Amino acid sequence: MRTLLASSATVLGALFVFSPEKQVSCFTSHISKSNINYHHHNINDAAIHGRGSTQILSSPLMMMRQGTKNNHINFNPLSLISSHSSSSSSSRHVNARRSTELSSSSINDENIDYKNLEPKVFPKRWVQLAYLSLLALLSDWICFSVAASPSTFEAAYPGHSAAGLIDMFLFTNVASCFLVTDIVRTQGLQKAIQGASVLMTAGCLLRSGLPSFNLDFLTNIMGSTAPAVTDAVSSAPSLVPFSFMAAGTILVGAAQPFFQCTPPMLSATWFASDERATSTAVALNFNQIGIATAFLVGGSMGTNVDGLATYFQLITVFCALVTAGTLLQFENKPPIPPSSSELEKLIKGEEEPPFIESVKKFFNTPGFTLPLAAFIMSISITNIVGTFIDEVMERGGITDQFSIDLAGAGFEFGILLGGIVIGGYVDKTKQYKPVTMACILATIFLLFPLGLTDHALGKEPVLLVLALLGLGMSAGPIQPINAELAVDVTYPSDETAVESVQQIGGNLFSALLVPLAEIATRQDYEVFATRKYLDSDIRGDVILLAAIASVTFAYFSGFDAPLRRTAADNEGSGGGDDGVIDVKLASSIEMINGGDSETELEESTVSRKGSGVLNIFK
Repeated sequence: MRTLLASSATVLGALFVFSPEKQVSCFTSHISKSNINYHHHNINDAAIHGRGSTQILSSPLMMMRQGTKNNHINFNPLSLISSHSSSSSSSRHVNARRSTELSSSSINDENIDYKNLEPKVFPKRWVQLAYLSLLALLSDWICFSVAASPSTFEAAYPGHSAAGLIDMFLFTNVASCFLVTDIVRTQGLQKAIQGASVLMTAGCLLRSGLPSFNLDFLTNIMGSTAPAVTDAVSSAPSLVPFSFMAAGTILVGAAQPFFQCTPPMLSATWFASDERATSTAVALNFNQIGIATAFLVGGSMGTNVDGLATYFQLITVFCALVTAGTLLQFENKPPIPPSSSELEKLIKGEEEPPFIESVKKFFNTPGFTLPLAAFIMSISITNIVGTFIDEVMERGGITDQFSIDLAGAGFEFGILLGGIVIGGYVDKTKQYKPVTMACILATIFLLFPLGLTDHALGKEPVLLVLALLGLGMSAGPIQPINAELAVDVTYPSDETAVESVQQIGGNLFSALLVPLAEIATRQDYEVFATRKYLDSDIRGDVILLAAIASVTFAYFSGFDAPLRRTAADNEGSGGGDDGVIDVKLASSIEMINGGDSETELEESTVSRKGSGVLNIFK
């Protein structure tokens, strides 16, 4: 346990110590010691008040003057290793200037002329994504904390079931989804996420009581004075009354939508147009790692009542650590938007309407209900399979609890991996419809081995595990891809409102589906009874989930709506990929060039290729 706590502290410490600001500070200090003349300059007044075409970059950055709209940065990588090589008469040059490091609070948004800005991405976007992902992980770890040890929980709380506690969480989640959009709209993303993280920590404290871990190791350090200390804290923790458990679960359920409904907004606010689906996939599906953690850690610790109590306290400690980091480092938005579509919203002065008005607008927008249906189908299937993983594994002949936990964790990791890989492909191609339809087809195909037993072959554990992993990689990516698709077709909409509608539909449908699926797991249907080698049994829950996926496939095949946000990005970049300047690279270029405020850079191209990667070539 101490190893787990030390590991969590190390991860959070790394986020703080190695955050981009810390790296730049250390790098700047090193450059100064090397006698490179590096000075901060005042923010160019023309950029803020709309005079000229100067572009703002974050320190230590270049402020670039460009001859044409959305032109790429011109830069010759050979200039980094050669001294003042001569340029041809046809070469164009770009003046580079440094500017002070901008923060979201250093400039009044009303004084910025966004028409004179170019999209830029900042290294700290990864820190924001990391915290939102960790909070999502924790929220679903808490939700499914007893999924791997339902018998222990039910023995500790007679008359209450693990499935009932999960259902309580999901219904609270649905209710909170109606509030999250307006809270984020009025309070901002930073305050909303920080407040929700505190609420989640309070819920964990109610579920576990104050953490009190065995500290016998102090005996070796404090000698004779240690027993008095350890006697007070080394007694085994006890479970709280069920009323506290329920209240804490409700608080965490109320907090979770702030982590599940905001990934599209975080992606739009911080990430470039060819990074958004991947970013959303990470944040939206990182909760699956929380479910995997529930299987692995909960399965090993929740074998008895005392272990279950210690397990709940461990979750509380992790939650408190992540919340502390969130309060210190989570930010509202970058100083410069990361894409042309976000700049266009600022230029037009788009204001997000109240949630109810947004919902009415969404359902009147052609194409919105199709990604909504795909999202609901995906989240329902993954939730049901995760909830009844024990039953699914036992059908295939896997009865060892640790093996079941590993299989469940593999399923959840498959969801995250599939989201990153397939989401990255969609980022580059914007092929939302064909990718979604392929994923739904694969989902239908891979569902059947989870509940089909061929009498001639008997139980096939290997086939079952492979099908489970494949199901995670095919069903999981449907959620982030269709979250981004829904935002794309409703642009310029409130991203949080879009995802709130999808989460409400998905979690409400899942909560209603849990009791139906529980009944269906006890139904067994024989097929091909007259054919010896095809005679098989199939469970009712698999038939139910496959039917839902089939109906969704037929409905989604009719998608034919314009991608409004993609069109805005393409228009802003002159018809090509969204031209975005990477702050970290620009900062490094300036430092390597010795900090000369009027450096002349020879003609070449710095171009963005792939997801968040800058390629430099002549």
